[in-house]
Amino acid sequence: MSKIIGRKSEIAELNKLYYSDRAEFVVVYGRRRVGKTFLIKQALKDRFTFQHTGVSPVDQEDEKNRMKIQLESFYYSLLSHGLEGYKQPKTWLEAFYLLQQLLLKLDNGERMLIFIDELPWMDTPRSGFLSAFESFWNGWCNGRDNIMLVVCGSATSWILGKFFKNKGGLYGRITSDIKVYPFTLKECEEYFEYGNIELSRYDVVQSHMIFGGIPYYLSYFEKGLSFERNVDKILFGPHPRLKDEFNRLFNAIFTNASDCKKIIRLLAKKHTGYTREEISAAAGIPLGGGLSDTLKGLEESDFIVRYNPYGMPKNVEKYKLIDNFCLFWLKYVEPSQKEADYMTDNMASDIMKAWKGIAFEEVCWQHVPQIKRALEIGGVKSTTSIWSVHGDDNKEGVQIDLIIKRNDNVVNLCEMKFSSAEYNITKDEDLKLRKRINMLKETLLKRQSVHLTMITTYGISYSRHSGIVQKSLTIDDLFH
Repeated sequence: MSKIIGRKSEIAELNKLYYSDRAEFVVVYGRRRVGKTFLIKQALKDRFTFQHTGVSPVDQEDEKNRMKIQLESFYYSLLSHGLEGYKQPKTWLEAFYLLQQLLLKLDNGERMLIFIDELPWMDTPRSGFLSAFESFWNGWCNGRDNIMLVVCGSATSWILGKFFKNKGGLYGRITSDIKVYPFTLKECEEYFEYGNIELSRYDVVQSHMIFGGIPYYLSYFEKGLSFERNVDKILFGPHPRLKDEFNRLFNAIFTNASDCKKIIRLLAKKHTGYTREEISAAAGIPLGGGLSDTLKGLEESDFIVRYNPYGMPKNVEKYKLIDNFCLFWLKYVEPSQKEADYMTDNMASDIMKAWKGIAFEEVCWQHVPQIKRALEIGGVKSTTSIWSVHGDDNKEGVQIDLIIKRNDNVVNLCEMKFSSAEYNITKDEDLKLRKRINMLKETLLKRQSVHLTMITTYGISYSRHSGIVQKSLTIDDLFH
C-alpha cells in the first residue's frame, strides 16, 4: 500500500523542516510496526542523499560481533551511495568521518537529507557509537544550513533517554521530534477501504481489539476473506504470518527483554493492573532502579499505562497493559497457535465473548478524545481513571473501567458493552447500575452529578429500564 493514511500533521512537519533554511535534526519514534519508516519514506520520497538502517539484534546470538556487523552494514550503505577509495572503518568515529566525505562529495548546495533508521540498534555495548554520532552532528552537521538529519527508532526509551533526558552532547540539539501513534478506528477503516478490503465497522472494531491499530499487522489482511479467516491466516495454524511476533517484538526493542515479557505476562492476567510493589513480588524483580527503568521503558513504548485509581491517594499508582496485540496473543494465540481455524471455530464461543468485553473496553480507553467529542465536552478539562472497590461481608465490590471526571462538576460513569445487537438493560442490571451510581455519588461533593454513559456496539434498546442512561454512544461515535 503506497498511500499514507492519516499522518497529516506529521507529513506537514517533515516537509516544513525539509524546506527550512537551517540545519535540522529530526527524531521520529513510536511503537515497533507502527509505520515510522513508511511515513518518512513516503513523505520525503526521492529526496534522500544517504539512508541506512541499523541491523536488528534479533537472531544475533554472538554479542561480540554486533559492533562489527553494524559497522560492516553501515560501510556497505556508504558504498551503495557512491563512496569510493576508503577501507571498511574499524570504529564509529571512522565511519562517520567516511559519511562526511561522502556528503562533501555529493554536496551541490541543495538540501542534503540523511535518514538513519533504527538508530538505537547501532548503539551496541562499548562501541563508542553515541559519542561518535554526537561528534558527527555537533562538529560537522550543525554548522551546515543545508543538512537535514532524520533518525528513527522503535526503542522509544533509548530515544527519549539519549536525546531528551540525558544531559550529554545531544541534549537540546533536536530541532523537532515526531511521535507516530497507532491508527484510530477511523484510520483503520480508511486503510481497509483503500485496500478494497470489505469489513463492517463491527469487524473494524474487532480488528482494533486484536491488532491495536498497528499498520504492519493490518497489512496482512487479504480482500475476499472474512475477518475470522484473515485472523486465522495471520496468527494461527502451522505457518502464521506473524509467527513468534510476541518474542520478536520485545527482543528487538529492549536489552532486558526477559524482564519486560515477565511484566507484560503478569499485567495480562488482571485488567485493572498492579502496583509497582505487586509487580515486584509477582514477577520476581527486585524493587529499585532496574524495575523502575523497565516500567518506564514499557510505558514510553506504549505497551503499558500508569494511572492513579479513582478515589485513591495520588501517590498510589497502578500499571495496566494497554497493548491490544499483546493481550490477544497471550490469551489466545500462544496457547492455540497451531490450530489453523481457531478464530473461525471459536468466534461465537463463550471464551471469545468474555475477551470481547474486556478488549472493547481497551478500545474505548484508546478513543477517549472521540468519546468526549460525542459527549460534547471536548473542550472541558477532565481526567480518566478506573474505579474498583473490593467487596467484603458487609459491602459489595464494584469495578468501573472508565470514569471521566470533568471540571464542570459532572462525572461520566462509562459502561462499555460489546454485542451483536442493541444492548438490553434488564431489571437486574438496572439495580446493579443504580447501586454503582449511588456508591460513586458517595465519593463526590454534593454539587457534583453522575451521568451514566453507555458505550455499546449498536446502542441500547429502549425499555422501562433504559431511562437510567443519561447518554448512549455507539461504535459509530468512536469513528469520528
